[in-house]
Amino acid sequence: MECRVLSIQSHVVRGYVGNKSATFPLQVLGFEVDSINSVQFSNHTGYAHWKGQVLTAEELNELYEGIKLNKVNHYDYILTGYSRDTSFLEMVVDIIKELKEANPSLVYVCDPVMGDHGAMYVPEYLLPVYRDKVVPLADILTPNQFEAELLTGRKITTEEDAVEVMDLLHKMGPKTVVLTSSDLPSKRGDQFLVALGSQTIVKPDGTNTSQKICIDIPKVDAVFVGTGDLFAALLLAWTHHHPKDLKVGSTLDFSIKKLMKYELAGPGKRPSPAQLELRMVQSKADIENPAIVVEAKVLQKSSH
Repeated sequence: MECRVLSIQSHVVRGYVGNKSATFPLQVLGFEVDSINSVQFSNHTGYAHWKGQVLTAEELNELYEGIKLNKVNHYDYILTGYSRDTSFLEMVVDIIKELKEANPSLVYVCDPVMGDHGAMYVPEYLLPVYRDKVVPLADILTPNQFEAELLTGRKITTEEDAVEVMDLLHKMGPKTVVLTSSDLPSKRGDQFLVALGSQTIVKPDGTNTSQKICIDIPKVDAVFVGTGDLFAALLLAWTHHHPKDLKVGSTLDFSIKKLMKYELAGPGKRPSPAQLELRMVQSKADIENPAIVVEAKVLQKSSH
Protein backbone atom coordinates (compact mmCIF):
# COMPACT_ATOMS: atom_id res chain seq x y z
CA MET A 1 0.00 0.00 0.00
CA GLU A 2 1.42 3.38 -0.93
CA CYS A 3 1.41 5.98 1.82
CA ARG A 4 0.86 9.53 0.58
CA VAL A 5 1.72 12.79 2.32
CA LEU A 6 0.48 16.27 1.41
CA SER A 7 3.17 18.69 2.59
CA ILE A 8 2.31 22.41 2.64
CA GLN A 9 5.49 24.32 3.48
CA SER A 10 8.03 26.79 2.15
CA HIS A 11 10.36 26.04 -0.77
CA VAL A 12 13.87 27.30 -1.49
CA VAL A 13 15.82 26.97 -4.74
CA ARG A 14 19.14 26.62 -2.90
CA GLY A 15 19.47 24.73 0.37
CA TYR A 16 17.13 22.85 2.69
CA VAL A 17 14.17 24.27 4.60
CA GLY A 18 10.44 23.51 4.50
CA ASN A 19 9.47 21.14 1.71
CA LYS A 20 13.11 20.83 0.58
CA SER A 21 13.95 19.62 4.09
CA ALA A 22 10.98 17.26 4.44
CA THR A 23 10.45 15.70 1.00
CA PHE A 24 13.70 13.81 0.43
CA PRO A 25 13.81 12.00 3.82
CA LEU A 26 10.12 11.04 3.49
CA GLN A 27 10.70 9.66 0.00
CA VAL A 28 13.78 7.74 1.16
CA LEU A 29 11.61 6.20 3.90
CA GLY A 30 9.00 5.04 1.37
CA PHE A 31 6.40 7.82 1.32
CA GLU A 32 4.89 9.47 -1.75
CA VAL A 33 5.03 13.25 -1.15
CA ASP A 34 2.80 15.84 -2.84
CA SER A 35 4.22 19.31 -2.14
CA ILE A 36 2.49 22.67 -2.14
CA ASN A 37 5.02 25.49 -1.68
CA SER A 38 3.67 28.26 0.59
CA VAL A 39 6.56 30.45 -0.53
CA GLN A 40 9.18 30.06 -3.23
CA PHE A 41 12.41 31.82 -2.29
CA SER A 42 15.90 31.80 -3.77
CA ASN A 43 17.28 30.66 -0.38
CA HIS A 44 16.33 30.86 3.30
CA THR A 45 16.10 34.28 4.94
CA GLY A 46 19.23 33.77 7.07
CA TYR A 47 21.33 34.78 4.06
CA ALA A 48 22.19 38.43 3.39
CA HIS A 49 19.90 38.44 0.33
CA TRP A 50 16.79 36.55 -0.72
CA LYS A 51 14.18 36.94 -3.43
CA GLY A 52 10.97 35.16 -4.29
CA GLN A 53 7.22 34.80 -4.26
CA VAL A 54 4.54 34.08 -1.65
CA LEU A 55 1.56 31.84 -2.48
CA THR A 56 -1.83 33.45 -1.73
CA ALA A 57 -4.85 31.67 -0.24
CA GLU A 58 -6.56 31.89 -3.65
CA GLU A 59 -3.59 30.26 -5.40
CA LEU A 60 -3.48 27.52 -2.74
CA ASN A 61 -7.18 26.85 -3.28
CA GLU A 62 -6.68 26.72 -7.06
CA LEU A 63 -3.93 24.08 -6.75
CA TYR A 64 -6.06 22.03 -4.35
CA GLU A 65 -9.11 22.32 -6.66
CA GLY A 66 -7.05 20.81 -9.49
CA ILE A 67 -6.12 17.84 -7.33
CA LYS A 68 -9.76 17.46 -6.26
CA LEU A 69 -11.18 17.63 -9.78
CA ASN A 70 -8.97 14.70 -10.75
CA LYS A 71 -10.18 12.79 -7.66
CA VAL A 72 -6.63 12.25 -6.40
CA ASN A 73 -7.16 14.10 -3.11
CA HIS A 74 -6.76 11.04 -0.88
CA TYR A 75 -3.99 11.40 1.68
CA ASP A 76 -2.72 9.37 4.64
CA TYR A 77 -0.81 12.31 6.16
CA ILE A 78 -0.74 16.09 6.00
CA LEU A 79 2.39 17.96 7.09
CA THR A 80 2.44 21.74 7.55
CA GLY A 81 5.17 24.19 8.54
CA TYR A 82 5.89 27.88 8.03
CA SER A 83 3.06 30.21 7.06
CA ARG A 84 2.85 33.96 7.61
CA ASP A 85 -0.62 34.85 6.29
CA THR A 86 -3.97 34.45 8.07
CA SER A 87 -6.09 33.77 4.99
CA PHE A 88 -3.54 31.19 3.75
CA LEU A 89 -3.54 29.41 7.12
CA GLU A 90 -7.36 29.42 7.24
CA MET A 91 -7.45 27.92 3.73
CA VAL A 92 -5.06 25.18 4.98
CA VAL A 93 -7.55 24.52 7.82
CA ASP A 94 -10.41 24.14 5.31
CA ILE A 95 -8.35 21.71 3.19
CA ILE A 96 -7.40 19.62 6.25
CA LYS A 97 -11.05 19.41 7.36
CA GLU A 98 -12.12 18.28 3.90
CA LEU A 99 -9.35 15.68 3.63
CA LYS A 100 -10.09 14.34 7.13
CA GLU A 101 -13.73 13.98 6.15
CA ALA A 102 -12.69 12.00 3.06
CA ASN A 103 -10.29 9.85 5.11
CA PRO A 104 -11.10 9.76 8.86
CA SER A 105 -7.84 7.93 9.62
CA LEU A 106 -5.72 10.70 8.05
CA VAL A 107 -2.98 11.94 10.40
CA TYR A 108 -2.15 15.66 10.51
CA VAL A 109 1.39 16.57 11.60
CA CYS A 110 1.63 20.26 12.50
CA ASP A 111 4.80 22.22 13.15
CA PRO A 112 3.33 25.48 14.50
CA VAL A 113 6.18 27.71 13.30
CA MET A 114 5.78 31.03 15.10
CA GLY A 115 9.05 31.93 16.80
CA ASP A 116 11.86 30.92 19.12
CA HIS A 117 13.95 32.21 22.02
CA GLY A 118 11.17 34.53 23.23
CA ALA A 119 10.50 36.29 19.91
CA MET A 120 7.85 35.75 17.24
CA TYR A 121 9.00 35.73 13.63
CA VAL A 122 5.50 35.60 12.16
CA PRO A 123 2.79 38.27 12.66
CA GLU A 124 1.14 38.03 16.11
CA TYR A 125 -2.34 37.72 14.60
CA LEU A 126 -1.44 34.18 13.48
CA LEU A 127 -1.36 32.95 17.10
CA PRO A 128 -5.16 32.78 17.62
CA VAL A 129 -5.55 31.02 14.24
CA TYR A 130 -3.03 28.37 15.29
CA ARG A 131 -4.45 28.06 18.80
CA ASP A 132 -8.18 28.00 17.96
CA LYS A 133 -8.30 26.45 14.47
CA VAL A 134 -5.09 24.63 13.54
CA VAL A 135 -3.99 22.85 16.74
CA PRO A 136 -7.43 21.26 17.40
CA LEU A 137 -7.13 19.48 14.03
CA ALA A 138 -3.56 18.25 14.64
CA ASP A 139 -2.80 14.65 15.59
CA ILE A 140 0.94 15.26 16.04
CA LEU A 141 2.23 18.67 17.18
CA THR A 142 5.90 19.72 17.22
CA PRO A 143 6.29 23.13 18.89
CA ASN A 144 9.49 24.38 20.49
CA GLN A 145 9.24 25.62 24.08
CA PHE A 146 8.37 29.20 23.10
CA GLU A 147 5.61 28.07 20.71
CA ALA A 148 4.16 25.70 23.34
CA GLU A 149 4.10 28.60 25.82
CA LEU A 150 2.37 30.87 23.27
CA LEU A 151 -0.29 28.25 22.51
CA THR A 152 -1.11 27.50 26.17
CA GLY A 153 -0.35 30.84 27.83
CA ARG A 154 1.83 28.95 30.34
CA LYS A 155 5.54 29.47 31.06
CA ILE A 156 7.88 26.47 31.27
CA THR A 157 10.61 26.70 33.90
CA THR A 158 10.67 23.10 35.19
CA GLU A 159 10.14 19.59 33.86
CA GLU A 160 6.80 19.53 35.72
CA ASP A 161 5.72 22.70 33.84
CA ALA A 162 6.64 21.03 30.56
CA VAL A 163 4.55 17.97 31.41
CA GLU A 164 1.58 20.22 32.33
CA VAL A 165 1.94 22.24 29.10
CA MET A 166 2.02 19.02 27.03
CA ASP A 167 -1.14 17.87 28.83
CA LEU A 168 -2.82 21.21 28.05
CA LEU A 169 -1.86 20.78 24.38
CA HIS A 170 -3.34 17.24 24.43
CA LYS A 171 -6.61 18.72 25.71
CA MET A 172 -6.62 21.03 22.65
CA GLY A 173 -6.61 18.01 20.32
CA PRO A 174 -3.22 16.43 19.44
CA LYS A 175 -2.57 12.85 20.63
CA THR A 176 1.20 13.26 20.25
CA VAL A 177 3.11 16.36 21.39
CA VAL A 178 6.87 16.83 21.07
CA LEU A 179 8.60 19.89 22.50
CA THR A 180 11.45 19.91 20.00
CA SER A 181 13.72 22.08 22.15
CA SER A 182 13.58 23.71 25.56
CA ASP A 183 15.62 25.93 27.88
CA LEU A 184 15.45 23.36 30.65
CA PRO A 185 18.81 22.30 32.09
CA SER A 186 19.91 18.83 31.04
CA LYS A 187 20.88 16.38 33.77
CA ARG A 188 23.83 15.53 31.52
CA GLY A 189 25.27 19.08 31.64
CA ASP A 190 25.21 22.23 29.55
CA GLN A 191 26.44 20.48 26.40
CA PHE A 192 22.95 19.02 25.97
CA LEU A 193 19.54 20.36 24.91
CA VAL A 194 16.38 18.91 26.44
CA ALA A 195 13.49 17.82 24.22
CA LEU A 196 10.30 16.28 25.65
CA GLY A 197 7.50 14.21 24.21
CA SER A 198 4.08 12.98 25.27
CA GLN A 199 1.76 10.50 23.60
CA THR A 200 -1.79 9.49 24.43
CA ILE A 201 -2.86 6.06 23.17
CA VAL A 202 -6.43 4.73 23.31
CA LYS A 203 -6.33 1.06 24.35
CA PRO A 204 -8.71 -1.56 22.88
CA ASP A 205 -10.91 -1.35 26.02
CA GLY A 206 -11.40 2.40 25.46
CA THR A 207 -9.19 3.61 28.31
CA ASN A 208 -6.30 6.00 27.67
CA THR A 209 -2.67 5.35 28.41
CA SER A 210 -0.04 8.05 28.12
CA GLN A 211 3.73 8.00 27.83
CA LYS A 212 6.00 10.97 28.61
CA ILE A 213 9.64 10.96 27.57
CA CYS A 214 12.66 13.22 27.88
CA ILE A 215 15.53 13.29 25.37
CA ASP A 216 18.97 14.86 25.89
CA ILE A 217 20.31 16.05 22.52
CA PRO A 218 24.01 16.98 22.15
CA LYS A 219 24.37 20.72 21.45
CA VAL A 220 26.12 21.99 18.34
CA ASP A 221 27.74 25.44 18.38
CA ALA A 222 26.09 26.72 15.19
CA VAL A 223 22.61 27.61 13.96
CA PHE A 224 21.35 25.17 11.36
CA VAL A 225 18.25 26.17 9.42
CA GLY A 226 15.73 23.49 8.41
CA THR A 227 16.32 21.07 11.29
CA GLY A 228 12.80 21.65 12.68
CA ASP A 229 11.26 20.84 9.28
CA LEU A 230 13.46 17.74 9.05
CA PHE A 231 12.48 16.66 12.57
CA ALA A 232 8.72 16.95 11.86
CA ALA A 233 9.13 14.86 8.69
CA LEU A 234 11.18 12.18 10.49
CA LEU A 235 8.68 12.13 13.36
CA LEU A 236 5.89 11.52 10.85
CA ALA A 237 7.86 8.64 9.32
CA TRP A 238 8.95 6.96 12.54
CA THR A 239 5.54 7.24 14.21
CA HIS A 240 4.09 5.64 11.07
CA HIS A 241 6.50 2.71 11.41
CA HIS A 242 6.37 2.63 15.26
CA PRO A 243 2.95 4.10 16.19
CA LYS A 244 3.13 3.17 19.88
CA ASP A 245 6.70 4.24 20.59
CA LEU A 246 7.65 7.89 20.79
CA LYS A 247 11.39 7.34 21.18
CA VAL A 248 12.31 8.66 17.74
CA GLY A 249 14.76 11.42 18.61
CA SER A 250 17.75 9.49 17.36
CA THR A 251 17.53 10.38 13.69
CA LEU A 252 17.87 14.13 14.03
CA ASP A 253 21.25 13.92 15.72
CA PHE A 254 22.86 12.03 12.85
CA SER A 255 22.12 14.76 10.31
CA ILE A 256 23.67 17.46 12.48
CA LYS A 257 26.72 15.26 13.13
CA LYS A 258 27.10 14.52 9.43
CA LEU A 259 26.81 18.25 8.79
CA MET A 260 29.73 19.04 11.03
CA LYS A 261 31.99 16.87 8.88
CA TYR A 262 31.15 19.07 5.91
CA GLU A 263 31.88 22.37 7.60
CA LEU A 264 34.28 24.32 5.42
CA ALA A 265 34.99 27.41 7.47
CA GLY A 266 38.18 26.17 9.11
CA PRO A 267 39.20 26.31 12.77
CA GLY A 268 38.03 29.34 14.71
CA LYS A 269 36.00 30.82 11.83
CA ARG A 270 32.23 31.18 11.80
CA PRO A 271 30.70 29.21 8.93
CA SER A 272 28.64 31.05 6.32
CA PRO A 273 24.92 30.30 5.81
CA ALA A 274 25.82 28.23 2.73
CA GLN A 275 28.23 26.09 4.79
CA LEU A 276 25.48 25.48 7.34
CA GLU A 277 22.97 24.03 4.88
CA LEU A 278 21.79 20.50 5.75
CA ARG A 279 23.71 17.83 3.82
CA MET A 280 20.63 15.80 2.98
CA VAL A 281 21.86 13.68 0.07
CA GLN A 282 25.06 12.72 1.90
CA SER A 283 22.90 11.63 4.85
CA LYS A 284 20.70 9.24 2.84
CA ALA A 285 22.07 6.05 4.44
CA ASP A 286 21.66 7.51 7.94
CA ILE A 287 18.06 8.52 7.23
CA GLU A 288 17.28 4.95 6.16
CA ASN A 289 19.13 3.28 9.05
CA PRO A 290 19.77 5.74 11.87
CA ALA A 291 22.23 4.73 14.54
CA ILE A 292 20.61 5.16 17.94
CA VAL A 293 22.67 7.98 19.40
CA VAL A 294 20.07 9.70 21.56
CA GLU A 295 18.62 7.82 24.50
CA ALA A 296 15.08 8.73 25.51
CA LYS A 297 14.16 8.25 29.14
CA VAL A 298 10.57 7.61 30.14
CA LEU A 299 9.33 10.22 32.59
CA GLN A 300 5.98 8.64 33.34
CA LYS A 301 3.43 6.20 32.09
CA SER A 302 -0.14 6.44 33.22
CA SER A 303 -3.49 4.88 32.42
CA HIS A 304 -6.88 6.45 32.95
